[in-house]
Amino acid sequence: MLAEFLQEGCLKARFPRPAPGGFAIAVPINSSGGIAPGDRLQISVRLAAGATATIAGQAAERFYRAAPGSPPAHLRHSLLLAPGAALEWLPQEAILFDGTALDRALSIELAADASLLVVEAILFGRLAMGEEVRSALFRDRVSVHRAGKLIFEDRLRLAGAVAELLDRPAIAGGARAVATILKVGGTCDLDALRAALALPGIEAGVSSFDGLSIARLTAREGSALRTGILAALGALRPGRPLPRVWLC
Repeated sequence: MLAEFLQEGCLKARFPRPAPGGFAIAVPINSSGGIAPGDRLQISVRLAAGATATIAGQAAERFYRAAPGSPPAHLRHSLLLAPGAALEWLPQEAILFDGTALDRALSIELAADASLLVVEAILFGRLAMGEEVRSALFRDRVSVHRAGKLIFEDRLRLAGAVAELLDRPAIAGGARAVATILKVGGTCDLDALRAALALPGIEAGVSSFDGLSIARLTAREGSALRTGILAALGALRPGRPLPRVWLC
């Protein structure tokens, strides 16, 4: 049951009927068609005790070129999960254009027995369209607290000659599509997840510690990355349907 809802500006949300066996679903929609430098967007989600929900992006989000001197786009998202709650945060890919300036952060607070699944995917241009991100400013932060304790902190900063940075073996090894999949609480079959990610065109690593599991994926281009993400979600959500917006 939706207890409180507020939307304003270009950021809207729709609540389609969930598929059988799925969680209640919310689909954020950016009606402006993309995010430009200087835009400031925020999503806050609070799940009550025992609630279950999927937040699924309508489509890939585009981040456009910044003019010289323009401030970066700012995205601030926060998720709060009460005891026994379960949330899936499944935005679709973030597509960065050449010259992008973006500063985004995802902050998550969950109770000790809550569970969480997060997917964050980034495409540095679309190779099929002949795009290349030669330079950009991209700052990204993800922090997860469970029962008040910090259990995961991930920070990324790419600035300047991004293409050269991504070519470095210790950064992306030439990949132009990367993703992080994070699971907290519940069960996670690491062997099944590793098997699902053993795909051509995908480099992936999976690890787990103290109820937190993480997978990192890299690929040369976006379609291979998406195939890997869908395979991972199949392993992490056995028997449950994907949101329909992910299948369009």
